[in-house]
Amino acid sequence: MVTKTDAYPDIAIPPGEYLAEEIEARGISQKELARRMGRPLNAINEIINGKKAITAGTALQLEEVMPEIPARFWLNLETDYQLTRALINKRSKVG
Repeated sequence: MVTKTDAYPDIAIPPGEYLAEEIEARGISQKELARRMGRPLNAINEIINGKKAITAGTALQLEEVMPEIPARFWLNLETDYQLTRALINKRSKVG
């Protein structure tokens, strides 16, 4: 029998990993991204390392810097990451 939680992956990938890939592909450093967003470098580094969530405000800033990637994309990644983490945690308590 397939349950609702079986539809979710067994690993949660922080949205910062996608952000790191995107800025690398564009040849932008974390420092440059932080400058363009008007954010501290450590905030960008924490997002990339999965220690800080992407908020609605951050998503809008990312959209300003990379207009072809909508803010909704970054928020959806964050939501999916948080949900997957919660489901993994739930599974580990049940099993």
